[in-house]
Amino acid sequence: MADTSMELTNLNEDRWREVFQTYDVNNDGRINIRELRDMIRSTAYEQGIPRHVIRAIHKSADVNMDGELDFQEFLYMVNNPDNELFFTKVQEKYSQYVKFLVPKRRRVLEETTVDGRYEDQYKCCPPPVIMILISLIEIILFGTDLALGNDSNEITGPVANALLYDPHQRKEFWRFLTYMFVHIGKYHLIVNILVQIVLGVPLEMVHNGLRVAVVYLAGVIAGSLGTSITDPTVRLAGASGGVYSLITAHLASIIMNWSEMTYPIIQLIIFIVLMGSDVGTAIYNRYVLNANESIGYAAHFFGALAGLLVGIFVLRNIEVTRPEKIIRAIAIVVFVVLMGSGIIINIFYQDYFPVQRL
Repeated sequence: MADTSMELTNLNEDRWREVFQTYDVNNDGRINIRELRDMIRSTAYEQGIPRHVIRAIHKSADVNMDGELDFQEFLYMVNNPDNELFFTKVQEKYSQYVKFLVPKRRRVLEETTVDGRYEDQYKCCPPPVIMILISLIEIILFGTDLALGNDSNEITGPVANALLYDPHQRKEFWRFLTYMFVHIGKYHLIVNILVQIVLGVPLEMVHNGLRVAVVYLAGVIAGSLGTSITDPTVRLAGASGGVYSLITAHLASIIMNWSEMTYPIIQLIIFIVLMGSDVGTAIYNRYVLNANESIGYAAHFFGALAGLLVGIFVLRNIEVTRPEKIIRAIAIVVFVVLMGSGIIINIFYQDYFPVQRL
């Protein structure tokens, strides 16, 4: 019985933590008098509670007298029998709200565990700026070549020629990464920017910019390494390897946070259709219409593969389970093996690649 009591106490604490985080509007880990008043008034009663009553409740729970309640003080307050009239109703209303918005999960003690926790992680602080900054750099470099009088539909500008991946200049190793900043034509640039912002910013809001940057750059490097091996004569320009890594990073996030999402199957279908339609169009154009397109499709594929593998390992997992730990371990091992193989082949099998220009 003691173990059961302790488990129920922990569950009750978890529920109140959700309430605490909901009404901690400024996310500073403290509940001030105004936030407490808003909580009581909005969830417990139709009529307002006198301010002096709320101040008295707040003061009685403020053990360290700093004018705000941390979570432990908040928990003491809501469990205080003297405040039962207020906070029993708060908990009832909050539970009704959660059950109305979010479907139940089929687990033990399901009444205390709800879907939708992934969606609750969306935050604008810190602001999601990584994809926006990368896009701005791409625009500035593209505009620089235009300003120098170069044709935007040809790789003729000094910036483009210095940054694109050229199989005849593989010794300039930075090109395996910097080709992401080079775009052929305005349409190529606009599409990549739109997609990476639409897909990247939501990822940043949940997983933070550093994690998303790691996934994106892994996709870019994997795209150039994979292309150098499977299609060694192709030059690369554009951020498609990184863009495809963002698409599959969403798939990775869905896989690892399936139980915490409200409608994971719908999100999964959307991203599969998005990726499948693009790949299908590319295959149709190249092999059915015999279109002479100078597009490095291998970069798309290897970028997507990197996004999936690195995303599984790097992106946040809201609730870690044992099978997910195994999946993460497998993903990172496969990624390291593939990347290591690509690097070794590029370094030690020089005869396989085009002759380098001096």
